[in-house]
Amino acid sequence: MSALVLLVDDDSSVLASLALLLKQAGYRSHAVTSPKEAMLFLSSNQTDIVIQDMNFSRTTTGEEGLRLLKDIKLAHPQVPVILMTGWGSISLAVDGVKAGAFDFITKPWTNEQLLQSVKTALGLVLVGARSEHRKIATREELDTQYDFSSIIGSDPKLVAALEITGRVSNTDASVLISGESGTGKELVAEAIHRNSQRKNGPFLKVNLGGIATSLFDSEMFGHVKGAFTDARQDRQGRFAAANGGTIFLDEIGDLDSPCQVKMLRVLQDRTFEPVGSNKPLTVDVRVISASNVDLAKAVAEGRFREDLLYRINLIYIHLPPLRERRNDILSLANHFLRRAANIYGKTQPAFTDGAIEWLKNQPWPGNIRQLKQVVERAVILGKKETFGINELSGPAAAETERTTILPPVGGMTLDEIERAVIIKTIDHYQGNLSKVAESLGLSRAALYRRLEKFGIKS
Repeated sequence: MSALVLLVDDDSSVLASLALLLKQAGYRSHAVTSPKEAMLFLSSNQTDIVIQDMNFSRTTTGEEGLRLLKDIKLAHPQVPVILMTGWGSISLAVDGVKAGAFDFITKPWTNEQLLQSVKTALGLVLVGARSEHRKIATREELDTQYDFSSIIGSDPKLVAALEITGRVSNTDASVLISGESGTGKELVAEAIHRNSQRKNGPFLKVNLGGIATSLFDSEMFGHVKGAFTDARQDRQGRFAAANGGTIFLDEIGDLDSPCQVKMLRVLQDRTFEPVGSNKPLTVDVRVISASNVDLAKAVAEGRFREDLLYRINLIYIHLPPLRERRNDILSLANHFLRRAANIYGKTQPAFTDGAIEWLKNQPWPGNIRQLKQVVERAVILGKKETFGINELSGPAAAETERTTILPPVGGMTLDEIERAVIIKTIDHYQGNLSKVAESLGLSRAALYRRLEKFGIKS
């Protein structure tokens, strides 16, 4: 039997439109016009999802709608609720999401987006039901169900992240991946796409931190010929290029305020207008976002829109830094060693015991990316059949394998260790920040954030 959707709105024309749309999509629906009727229906009928308005005839400020939402989540916590509100009341919808709503749709709605939200909500309910009583999976168990071949490691923190990755892959839920630079956020995004029903569609990565504000509209939404001086032909934007697949919005925390507003609008209904055109385009894309900054903190500081955060953060996956999964360091290092030796046509060397200990004890502020670069550099420059500390750490290393170029770890916090590593690297490269960033496996933007964080003057 098809899913049953409860519709709650005091506007009979809205109810009729929604009922017809859901019927055409294969869903059953029941319509009521007041919160009281909604609660009565829920108490005696097995309902799969609720779509409710936030404003009823007796109020225009949303209190009644918010109260209904809270009552539903208290009495029927397993039933997802999708809110409907006007664009000017998005702050009200954000309050609803905080109170437990699954999603919010603005009026007038886009049929495709509304149906996609219903499908995603039902899919996540099914995923939750299947996993509710399941024990925590091992890496071996996950690998029998999903293709995680590009991700190395079996640390419990990584496995927990991969378990969420696998469970949400086959839905269209928006996903936010957090983690420091170099922790593998793009690999997880690719894994979500590869294990989804969209795997045969495009996977398009967009580094938002690298797009100038003046070019944002053209890059993301495209433009038509003649839209501006250099627009000599039509150009497809990133969202259109990702149609039918997945778009990965990397470094979304770097967007400035005007661009955040534009991004919110297109993520709301997947509709936009190319620069110079008044013809709206609608695309079918799944959105995965990533950030190495704390977006909740950015919201509190007024640097990131709260409504945008809730739009991209339906599912949250955090990737631990390499220093918190030290048992994976050797596996990763050996993987990079094999691959680099194959690429450069060299016999694969082995790590000495001292080198293994050195690798495991480094703070790795640049995480996996930095480890990869260290190993690859050693393969390129190395001439021995074994790699010790000297081969891995470069000319600045001390002469014996029990010596490290880094400060002693005992008694130091992780921030103190990272600050000391950055200062030593800046000294080694005589202030050349491009080489410092490359050596540490950081982007220049990430390095600048650390310099500001630690009060380091370059």
